[in-house]
Amino acid sequence: MAAVVASAPGKVLMTGGYLVLERPNAGIVLSTNARFYAVLKPLYDDEAMEVEWMDVKVNSPQMSRVTTYKMSLKDFTLDCSSESRNPFVEYAVQYSIAAAYSTLDKNKRNKLHKLLSQGMDITILGCNDFYSYRNQIEAQGLPLIPESLATIPPFTSITFNAGESNVETCKPEVAKTGLGSSAAMTTAVVASLLNYLGIVELPCSTKDQESGYSSDLDLLHMIAQTAHCIAQGKVGSGFDVSSAVYGSHRYVRFSPKIISSAQEAICTTPLDEVIGEVLKAKWDHERTKFSLPPLMNLILGEPGSGGSSTPSMVGAVKKWQKSDPEKSKETWDKLSEANSALEAHLHLLSKLAAENWYSYKSVIESCSKFKSEKWKGQFSESSHVELVEALLGAREAMLKIRRHMRQMGEAAGIPTEPESQTRLLDVTMDTEGVLLAGVPGAGGFDAVFAITLADSSANLTKTWSTHNVLALLVREDPCGVSLESDDPRAK
Repeated sequence: MAAVVASAPGKVLMTGGYLVLERPNAGIVLSTNARFYAVLKPLYDDEAMEVEWMDVKVNSPQMSRVTTYKMSLKDFTLDCSSESRNPFVEYAVQYSIAAAYSTLDKNKRNKLHKLLSQGMDITILGCNDFYSYRNQIEAQGLPLIPESLATIPPFTSITFNAGESNVETCKPEVAKTGLGSSAAMTTAVVASLLNYLGIVELPCSTKDQESGYSSDLDLLHMIAQTAHCIAQGKVGSGFDVSSAVYGSHRYVRFSPKIISSAQEAICTTPLDEVIGEVLKAKWDHERTKFSLPPLMNLILGEPGSGGSSTPSMVGAVKKWQKSDPEKSKETWDKLSEANSALEAHLHLLSKLAAENWYSYKSVIESCSKFKSEKWKGQFSESSHVELVEALLGAREAMLKIRRHMRQMGEAAGIPTEPESQTRLLDVTMDTEGVLLAGVPGAGGFDAVFAITLADSSANLTKTWSTHNVLALLVREDPCGVSLESDDPRAK
């Protein structure tokens, strides 16, 4: 049987940091061209009829790791014979196979059993964009520009701690860019398994995603969310898994009890029954189509100050909400209003682009050459003025979002927009052709994002380089999970 290769994208949460944890607040999440791949093939050529344990081998070449397991086909427990373990991959494997058992009838289960008796060989690969290669670039004396990043071969190994003299105990020191590698990896592994086991059919392109794959994607989403939450040890908002499955969209989270009740049941109930219940549960998340208006580009910059720990920052915000419910509600309401305003301006810009493309194109291209304070003076025609006002409205909304995020951070005692990031974002928003900029998601020291107009990204790349910020190669790609034609290393 040929290998099944599935991929899932990383994300940028443009609006809805913290708020998206609570229904019915929405977040806008953009999926990117940075993808995680899972390459799945049988471990052995021939099938054995009666096996109780299946062999599973997980390769992670970028981490120079191979992990081997035996998995019970009775109760889906995994027995690991290696030191290094990856809980995200483990739960993805267990829950996908349990889902196959819970959805197939008896005849098909026999076929499934034969397939599983051949064992599984799973290779996981993440695009370079998920990780920071800044140190290598600096060590080679290369300038901090995307062209330097482009010289690094795809799926390059992630550097080991330089200070460790004992190679045996040396764990990979992984500096990440904040694109949601664990969610993309979990989704890719679940997708490859469910496709391999004949439970779902995956789309091969964006066109496919819009046609008849929705119930298959919904099933994949339920399994990936459950595996990811339980591997993390907490029920997060799930926007990162949702965008890994469906691509860019506006997201409202599911009720946490769907997964927390599964978490409790796992101790007492057979896993295939627990997963069966998860698949029958009323998943009440909301997903509305969204992508950036035409001629707008997402660009990310890595300031080189290392990432942030989202869980501890979320914990601090929750503590503040408990200790000062009145003030925190006021800040959240303002933040929510500013998020909605930004969304409305971006929708209006997409609508104006559809109604009068030539006007839209000429305004965006003109504005891309100037700083925002000069945009208004360029135009007198009313349709052009309306477009400029929508652009400036989007900017204003982003400035409000940033202001309220900072207030929240100060009140909760966490760096949602640290001073160094504030200075960087102000410089960014003052560059020709930049519409807006912010710290994605929970904030902190992760990569910053900007939305640029037409061909103005090069201006920003130069500006960032002079401020010791490396522009990444990541762009928005609204496509979600996908079936690939072959191993990405073959390209």
